[in-house]
Amino acid sequence: MKPELLVPADPLPGRSEAMPNIGVHFVNQRPLSPPYPENMQQAMFGMGCFWGAERRFWQLPGVYVTAVGYAAGVTPNPTYEEVCSGRTGHNEVVRLAFDPQVISWWALLREFWQAHDPTQGMRQGNDRGSQYRSGIYVYSAAHLSEAERSLEIYQQALTASGFAAITTEISRAPEFYFAENHHQQYLAKNPAGYCGLGGTGVEFPVRQT
Repeated sequence: MKPELLVPADPLPGRSEAMPNIGVHFVNQRPLSPPYPENMQQAMFGMGCFWGAERRFWQLPGVYVTAVGYAAGVTPNPTYEEVCSGRTGHNEVVRLAFDPQVISWWALLREFWQAHDPTQGMRQGNDRGSQYRSGIYVYSAAHLSEAERSLEIYQQALTASGFAAITTEISRAPEFYFAENHHQQYLAKNPAGYCGLGGTGVEFPVRQT
C-alpha cells in the first residue's frame, strides 16, 4: 500500500542533502539513526507539535529511541521553516523504535489516541497548519490492520462522548526526514518549553478481539 502524500499547490523543491549533525538521543544517549537492534520495531506518529509528542513516547518503558522529523509530504529534506510554510505537505512526526516484548503496538496506539485530539483536521489546539495533522504511519501490514481497527474502536468511544469524526490519516510509513538537531528531544533540553499536546479526555477502550 503506497502512502498518500499531501501535495500542496505550490510545493517547495527542497534539497538533496540530508539534515547534518544528527547524533544521539539527549536523554538516553542512543543513536537517533538506524540501524537499531534487530529485535526492535518502528512506528511513526503525527500528533500536532512534535516536541510534546516525542516526550510522551520517550518516557514509555520499551521505547528504545525517539526522533522528530518531517514526513508524508513531497519536499525532500525540508527545513522547519519550509514545513511551517505549508508548501512541503509534510507533517511534524515522531519516529520511534520499540521493543515489542516490553511494549505492544496496541499499547502505543492507545497512547497515541489518548494523547491528542484526532478530530481536528489540519490543526491541534491553537497550532494550525497541515504540519499539525493527526497521522499513524506504519512499517508492516499487521500494524496497518491494527491501526485501522483501533481507529474504529476509538471513533465509537468519541462518538458516544459527542466528538466529531476522526481525521487521522493512516498509511504505510513514507520517507522520514530528520528535523534540525535543536528540535530533537526539545523538551528535555528546554524543560519550560511550549507543549500544546492535549487529549480529548476520552479513554481508549480495553482492546477488543
